Amino acid sequence: MTSTYPFEPTPQWTTVNPRPFLPSRTHGEDLEKPPLPSPARNELFNDNYIISTHLVPTARPRLTPDIPLPVVPEFSTNASERRREILQFSGRLSGDRSEKLLWNCVNRYAKRVQDGRKGLTLFFTHANGFPKEIWETTLRYLLSSPSASLIDEVWSWEAVQHGDAALINEIHLSGIYDWLDNAQDIAHFLLHYLPEGASSEALPTHLHLLPESISEYRKTKGFSSRSLVAVGHSFGGHSSILAAVNFPALFSSMVLVDPAAVQSGTYPPNFVPVRLPGALARRERWSSREEALRLFKASRYFGGWHPDVLRLYVTYGLCEDSRGGVKLKMSGLHEALVNAGRMGSYEAWELLERVDERIELRWVLPGKPGEKGANKLPRVRVWRRPANSSNVVIHSAGHLVSRMSPPVKSLTKLSREIAAFLESKYRLRSRAHL
Repeated sequence: MTSTYPFEPTPQWTTVNPRPFLPSRTHGEDLEKPPLPSPARNELFNDNYIISTHLVPTARPRLTPDIPLPVVPEFSTNASERRREILQFSGRLSGDRSEKLLWNCVNRYAKRVQDGRKGLTLFFTHANGFPKEIWETTLRYLLSSPSASLIDEVWSWEAVQHGDAALINEIHLSGIYDWLDNAQDIAHFLLHYLPEGASSEALPTHLHLLPESISEYRKTKGFSSRSLVAVGHSFGGHSSILAAVNFPALFSSMVLVDPAAVQSGTYPPNFVPVRLPGALARRERWSSREEALRLFKASRYFGGWHPDVLRLYVTYGLCEDSRGGVKLKMSGLHEALVNAGRMGSYEAWELLERVDERIELRWVLPGKPGEKGANKLPRVRVWRRPANSSNVVIHSAGHLVSRMSPPVKSLTKLSREIAAFLESKYRLRSRAHL
């Protein structure tokens, strides 16, 4: 496919010595299995796809130890005072790597009528702070477009402190977070829990652990009955890159939507991510979903979102609380802890050159003036692995390209770019050879 940014070689850089994946272990089948914290979604997504929600245990051990959560001041309308208090919070890194049982939550969108031929499986990963359902506006367009004929199944991922996964793991989450854990959890799911082939049959809430022989086969030869396309945004794009570096056989191609892969030295050593205080200072509770939606629409941050995406966020990013109102499923504290670990983006930037050239990369980048898509950094990043790679810039969008509304065509453009990539790469080939 054609590219917006022409090739630019990588300038001299200093290694950050990226860490390898830890040898991970499964938890086995003899587990105390939690129920879904929200009503099960065994329902039609559109005329051709049905949605269901599932749980899988994470990889172990975690990269980080168990430490108490920092104490965060109560919400205050005095923003400047609250920010001063927030910037004083800290945690101490000590102890052994955590072996606690945590859970990931995934949505599955399965074609109701499978023709028995090998089609595509899409795997969506979210940005920090958003539930897995945040992709559904994009999916509604994609799964009603001509490219839907190629797609048998879609899986939408949720990291341990996001959405429904956050509710399940709430009392077990550590006061520190390492992005590499999300990448290892994704690989763990793809190796040990993703069923062998796409199917219209119902699956259990708790997906079954696959036989070791299947997992070992996948490590070197990939899926016997699937062609997997990863679609990752920001934090989710970072995790997809690292999973592909460590287990390339699992991936056919990747759509990287402004992934968090940044060259070392971009930020100063004492850099505090701008969204760290902002995430901690944000409001977390409202009297009702109606109040939350009204205030979101009036805010500078949420007011620019596509209205359908904002409704999804209010529906699936919030839950009832014990005070009779609603609250965020993912607290501002955990969003801030993920942001504080963003130095892992340096590792992803460096490791991009190691992504197997067989895996086609399609970069989708923002180009709105004043956003990072408008400067030179992405122009180098997209060519870190130049073979079998292309890029496109959406000039009307900022970093939250999968959320943006003004104009609404930004979100439609993203959906169309994903559809166009799938049709270009896979339509000319027989489904039997996908």
